[in-house]
Amino acid sequence: MSTEFDVVVIGAGPGGYIAAIRAAQLGFKVACVDEWQNAKGGPAPGGTCTNVGCIPSKALLQSSEHFDHALHHFADHGISATGVAIDVKQMLARKDAVVEQNNDGILYLFKKNKVTFFHGRGALAAPQNGVHSVQVSGAQAQTLSAKNVIIATGSNARALPGTPFDEVNILSNDGALRVGAVPKKLVLIGSGVIGLEMGSVWRRLGSQVTILEGLPTFLGAVDEQIAKEAKKAFEKQGLKIELGVKVGDIVNSKKGVVVNYTNAKGEAIKLDADKLIVSIGRVPNTNGLNPQAVGLALDERGAVVVDAECKTNVPGIWAVGDVVRGPMLAHKAEEEGVAVAERIAGQHGHVNFNTIPWVIYTSPEIAWVGRTEQQLKADGVAYKAGTFPFLANGRARALGDTTGMVKFLADASTDEILGVHMVGPQVSELISEAVVAMEFKASAEDIARICHAHPSLSEATKEAALAVDKRTLNF
Repeated sequence: MSTEFDVVVIGAGPGGYIAAIRAAQLGFKVACVDEWQNAKGGPAPGGTCTNVGCIPSKALLQSSEHFDHALHHFADHGISATGVAIDVKQMLARKDAVVEQNNDGILYLFKKNKVTFFHGRGALAAPQNGVHSVQVSGAQAQTLSAKNVIIATGSNARALPGTPFDEVNILSNDGALRVGAVPKKLVLIGSGVIGLEMGSVWRRLGSQVTILEGLPTFLGAVDEQIAKEAKKAFEKQGLKIELGVKVGDIVNSKKGVVVNYTNAKGEAIKLDADKLIVSIGRVPNTNGLNPQAVGLALDERGAVVVDAECKTNVPGIWAVGDVVRGPMLAHKAEEEGVAVAERIAGQHGHVNFNTIPWVIYTSPEIAWVGRTEQQLKADGVAYKAGTFPFLANGRARALGDTTGMVKFLADASTDEILGVHMVGPQVSELISEAVVAMEFKASAEDIARICHAHPSLSEATKEAALAVDKRTLNF
């Protein structure tokens, strides 16, 4: 016997739980199925982002930043701090508490919006009586039926071939968030977001961190000028970054990990480490989804194939987030989740991929939206560029963090903003202004003529917009 719903969502990560809530707001009877569990075996909705990604990593970044400031920067403010030490166990406990608060918050939102939650794995099954079926395997097996199913099963960390994660010495994002003591030597393979953020955490706490990157350039997806500035800042902090390497054999033992690689000069190097974090991307997660039961099409990467509206090849089945094409970002998944719920309701849900912001929460932070300078050059687009350094920003000086800059790219003839790129303090917050501006097709001059509070970091945004026309006021 099945339980009938209008919409069943498989996965309660950012894409899934938001889709479920929006569908319920639109008047649908909604169920959401998710198998994540906490240490006690209870439900832990929120997916990778809440449990082993965005949220816990930010908690650890905050803790490590406090420690770094107390150790190295308090004296500049006339503050004496003696006997400064890190209690890793307490740091991890705080991180776990933050995660639990978010888990509980999602369960509360489900209750508030009358979304029925099922704790277990959701799998597609053959349709019954013309409606889709989802089998839930958990403490109590059940079958759910619905006219519409939204797949939001997320992604998994990509392992190195022949080097599986043991989450003890060879770590994915999951294990990197649970290291019980500060490793003396830490190696990162791949300069991905997770790797850089976790490398920053453990570097601040005293680890000797080496990053091995196969590409000849650092942060290839980032605007080249911004990436170079970030690399310079990271190296000044003590991060060792090697580009153009070829990783060979990796030997894992009780004593730690030995990484054999060839550097850009062709020299063979053996690197000893206590821990190894592998950050070489993620792969779509369809584990246990049973796509063949309904003839659901997957691409060569294992992602669910969807059109521009997130429709799959099976009528009534939709897919959003990391399990489909596009950037693997929590906020992208949320936007798609809202859009799909609205499309099911006959509305015109919309996602603008050109204005999705990206953020790396290192110190300095890196944030961008739109196209990079190298992309504009490759596409033959005539553009103007303007930059403004935080060194010339009064608020940044007062904070004691003047690293980095804001960069604007605008169309040479229309002045429309084509991309905004930042590296520096709190740019994760500053980037929102650029997103709004680009969404409304603003020009660089529009931003340049808007009054920004003084003293604020946002003045750097205004000044970079002024720089497009070579008329900065404070630099």
